[in-house]
Amino acid sequence: MAKETQINNEYDYRGMVINGFAMLGFTFLLIPVLILLLVFCCFEGFPVFSSIAIGVLVILFFIGCVGYFEQEPNVARVMIFFGEYKGTFRRVGFFWVNPFLSRKKLSLRIRNMDVEPIKVNDKVGNPVMIGMVLVWKIRDTYRVVFDLDSQSLGATGGISNAALDKFVRIQSDAALREVTSQFAYDESEADREELTLRDGGEEINDLLEHKLNDRLAMAGIEVVEARLNYLAYAPEIAAVMLRRQQASAIISAREKIVEGAVSMVEMALERLEGSKHVELDKAQKAVMVSNLLVVLCGDEPVVPIVNASNPES
Repeated sequence: MAKETQINNEYDYRGMVINGFAMLGFTFLLIPVLILLLVFCCFEGFPVFSSIAIGVLVILFFIGCVGYFEQEPNVARVMIFFGEYKGTFRRVGFFWVNPFLSRKKLSLRIRNMDVEPIKVNDKVGNPVMIGMVLVWKIRDTYRVVFDLDSQSLGATGGISNAALDKFVRIQSDAALREVTSQFAYDESEADREELTLRDGGEEINDLLEHKLNDRLAMAGIEVVEARLNYLAYAPEIAAVMLRRQQASAIISAREKIVEGAVSMVEMALERLEGSKHVELDKAQKAVMVSNLLVVLCGDEPVVPIVNASNPES
């Protein structure tokens, strides 16, 4: 799809353009001239030259009454003369052009689209619900008008917003499915360094934006920004995955607790041996290590038992 979509057939309109106010002034000046000619013809009996002049002025007057349009910033009009593309008009103001030109109005302003969450299978086959926010605008007016099949026109003679939105939404769904299928929702035990949908962040958004631009370029549309705004497991597996995440969190917490407890036991033994006040044999050290690990790793508070018996008895 590559090279053909990069061809830009759009160019600026180079035809005749007259300031709208100047053309209005000229049109209104024709009225007194026509009145004088009609008065003259009433007295002279409509000579041939005067009759031709009146006919030409009447035609000019009616032509001068149409062909006006005003244009705001970030708005363009595609000029078409009996089916032939004549360029894109982007100037701002009030103008008059050939009334036989068809002028299709397009808004070049930035638009927002909230793509509702859709159900997609991730890389490992888990169904997930994923949605995004899309910011886009029209870049190539030629492609929008002549390459995109739009069955209806807008109220101002431009391309229907509904047709554009429908095309962008369908292509957005396709790009979202393509990107989602390349990544797992969450990291697996086998590969903890793998990029995931949940932790991908900017990398996932950049890839999604690239895929969308590839798909929408065929219709002259440019993606300004694309970001995931909703990500969750599908309802049928959400409860199971929640328990899995809870189990993983508990295991990670236990690992941290055991790691800290072992370091504390090692520190206690080193200090006791260094103090020279207490001498422990291997059996006593083993009992002490066992007791300390129970105290430090247990969920419930440990109740101490004091041995008050005489050790010599």
